[in-house]
Amino acid sequence: MKSRGWRLLWAIGIVGLLTNPSGAVEQSGGSAQGENKKILYYRNPMGLPDTSPVPKKDSMGMDYIPVYADEGGAASGSSVRIDIDKVQKLGVKSELVTIRPLARSVRALGTVQVDERRLHIVSLRYEGWIEELYADASGQTVRRGEPLLALYSPALQVAQEEYLAALRAEKSLQGADEETRRTAQQLAEGALARLRNWQISEGPLQRLRSEGKAEKRMVIQSPASGVILEKGALRGMRVMPGEVLYRIADLSTVWVIAEIFEQDLPWVEVGQSAEVTINSLPGRSFTGKVSFIYPLLTPETRTVKVRIELANEGGALRPSLYATVQLSNPNMTKQGVMVADSAILDSGSRQVVLVERGEGLYEPRVIRTGNRGNGYTEVLEGVKEGERVVIRANFLIDAEANLRAAMGHFAHE
Repeated sequence: MKSRGWRLLWAIGIVGLLTNPSGAVEQSGGSAQGENKKILYYRNPMGLPDTSPVPKKDSMGMDYIPVYADEGGAASGSSVRIDIDKVQKLGVKSELVTIRPLARSVRALGTVQVDERRLHIVSLRYEGWIEELYADASGQTVRRGEPLLALYSPALQVAQEEYLAALRAEKSLQGADEETRRTAQQLAEGALARLRNWQISEGPLQRLRSEGKAEKRMVIQSPASGVILEKGALRGMRVMPGEVLYRIADLSTVWVIAEIFEQDLPWVEVGQSAEVTINSLPGRSFTGKVSFIYPLLTPETRTVKVRIELANEGGALRPSLYATVQLSNPNMTKQGVMVADSAILDSGSRQVVLVERGEGLYEPRVIRTGNRGNGYTEVLEGVKEGERVVIRANFLIDAEANLRAAMGHFAHE
């Protein structure tokens, strides 16, 4: 028991040196400060919730500390008093709590991707064999209506012959009765509809009607202008219905898919302006708009995909390029009570600021925070406009307060 008592006294002495390195201990009287100011009450020197209207000593024989009339913040016993010399040495700095606008720009990474609405697939609805390739390399640029390949299809030739036979029958039955003429006309229209369902363009159909001769080779044309992303067609290969021969992308407009962290989602909305820079194009920037916010969150990265549409004049934006996206929205500026981010001491379960109540007197205050942006945090509860909070060296004050509380716990034991 004796050894424990000596260790406790030694610890109290060390704390006294840390909290008051000048060696001056606050006493109930005898100081110049106490002679000129009214004493409200006396508080426990170890920070315990115990006060006295008259001078007294605690169980360790230490004098209770006087609380003066200008120390209203100390009424709860939770305020921390620091010597003015120590405040200057620590570099403590405070700032006035004000109502200010809160705007935030969101920065994200993304990649350039093909506009899915401008992606075209070339395939056939009938069987055939490729005899000639005009577009024979991936990455090749093609224009709308430009020939891609020529093929031979027995099924297509039979369909053409049936259409020609129906046209000749319709012509030869012009003098027959109305029902016979209507039947011949329906046969011709059915044969023509079959060719159109096979996506035979109007050019070959007009030649078929004018020349009256079926074509053995059919030329397949490009459905759009763009770049061939994938080529599955080979000269001499057999083509089955539905087989992908070409994938053509129109790159006049591209998408940038950016990954937005979940905490930034309140600051992103459809129609928002976006500035995009590309790593491989230094010195250039592209301006677009947010066109879509995907409804799903990626659990591995805790991000949500956002689509930005960009005009690709000159074709400088290539799919899969890395991009940096800067999102700003002046319409989402908010007003509120703000404190600097550096003023907040976050323990994980709560946020605290140190409110300056006088020279060297600081009161810890639990706050409830809101949005953040541009170095400031919105305070919903805890402080009000006009108060001053510590924005620099506040963690040192907090450490000293914790040390005093710990020594109070030792004294209680």
